[in-house]
Amino acid sequence: MNSSTDTPASSLTDSDYHRLASEVLARVESTVDRWLDEDVIDIDTHRNGGLLELTLPDGSKIVLNMQPPLHELWLAARAGGYHFHHADGRWVDREGREFFEVLGQCASAQAGQSLAF
Repeated sequence: MNSSTDTPASSLTDSDYHRLASEVLARVESTVDRWLDEDVIDIDTHRNGGLLELTLPDGSKIVLNMQPPLHELWLAARAGGYHFHHADGRWVDREGREFFEVLGQCASAQAGQSLAF
């Protein structure tokens, strides 16, 4: 990989990618639902296929999006945009940061309280 835009080739089949990426979005939704039930924080979720939008109490958004042609998950937040690929059983970005770690950091910053997915 010579360029920062290069990504590792995915070893996942399309079917495996869809299953694994859908599991990530489902985990995020269930975590947010649990927080609502436990009165931790009120985050609104809206899902349309492979796109999951989180609206935080201050009106800011975090958008999670499946990218099937690239076998990636994308995360867009105030802090920026991140691309994650599946490697060694985890979703990691180009710097090796894990998806749920980055999501937790972004959500915590935007919510003004510590949130861990």
